Amino acid sequence: MHIDVNNAFLSWTAILLLQNGYQTDIRNIEAVIGGDESMRHGIVLAKSPVAKKRGVKTAETLREAKRKCRNLKVFLPNYAWYSKMSKALFQLILKYTPDIEILSIDECFLDYTPVSRLYGDPYMFAKRLQDEIQNTFGFTVNIGIAENKLCAKMASDFEKPNKIHTLYKEEVKEKMYPLSVGELYGIGKSTSAKLEELGIHTIGDLASADENFLKRYFKNRALGMILKAQGIDDSLVIANSEERKGISNSTTFAYNLTKEEVILKNLQALIENVCISLRKEKKYAYVVGVTIRDKNFHNYSHQKKLWNASSSSEDIFKVAKELFLEMWDGEPIRLLGVSLTGLTDSYQRQLSLFEEEEETSQNQELDKVVDQLKKQYGSNIIQKASLMDNNIFKKYD
Repeated sequence: MHIDVNNAFLSWTAILLLQNGYQTDIRNIEAVIGGDESMRHGIVLAKSPVAKKRGVKTAETLREAKRKCRNLKVFLPNYAWYSKMSKALFQLILKYTPDIEILSIDECFLDYTPVSRLYGDPYMFAKRLQDEIQNTFGFTVNIGIAENKLCAKMASDFEKPNKIHTLYKEEVKEKMYPLSVGELYGIGKSTSAKLEELGIHTIGDLASADENFLKRYFKNRALGMILKAQGIDDSLVIANSEERKGISNSTTFAYNLTKEEVILKNLQALIENVCISLRKEKKYAYVVGVTIRDKNFHNYSHQKKLWNASSSSEDIFKVAKELFLEMWDGEPIRLLGVSLTGLTDSYQRQLSLFEEEEETSQNQELDKVVDQLKKQYGSNIIQKASLMDNNIFKKYD
């Protein structure tokens, strides 16, 4: 199941205002959540249904939004409150199962299979959960039910608000194939525009596209795009439970990043930072995660479980880079984050057919030597050449 809060920032702000005596529910008027107009953040973060009908769009400037809505009310975001509401929501869901994967502040995946015998029919359980959330907190959620994460995510986006949708294997062709290709999860504006140019207009078109043809334009992403369009996804729900606490780091950029080499340099710096923390705790990570937020505030996250737990910056960066390139479609990026979870104290290796034990061991030993030099002589004594001018690394070093 994919559980997604309907219009989270605006709904949560509305609840806080009502609790503090505000007489109007801003969900029912021309209202937006936006930052300071004199700064970079003077853009629409969230909009009410009424404002949406007037043509207001997320990520446009508040000045543009006010031209469309003369009576527009603008409210500042309250991230501390949003975080509190988010945590309360996930705590409620955790009553039913520990198998939830938090995708962002307002959405998560839930693996229902292990608890299905306890709670019965998945649709009835989803309705029960939906009602409990609304009665407890005063906001609504959409829930998508499917046999994998991709289809569950797609299902939760079908019709809003306060809806439950299914997208099982036998429903993919009927419910998903007719949708425009840009509605496929993970396909951004630049990729969908290119696909349209190539005559691929619907998800069904992409599902039946020739892989070799697409490789000319999308390289190694081609096969993954086709499989997604077919509703195929074998990724697991990786729980964010207390027992599986991890180490994470993210940064919001002063301006949107568009160049791959610059983004990867920042990704490497973030990986270096979290790996240093990992090694300080004398732990190894089984799961690597990468999160991006594009200029339109869409969040995308990919995770991968390693064959062997690792603390090597080089090894973990290789996986993180692979994850990033799988999901990035060229849209400008405003936030980049990495996480290491599935932590363990022990280091036991099982060789796969594709690993070189000697190279992996050398990477681990090299990291230990570098960490020791920094500890003994200061953090600036040695640094990767590729990170010499990186502000993220300097910030967290």
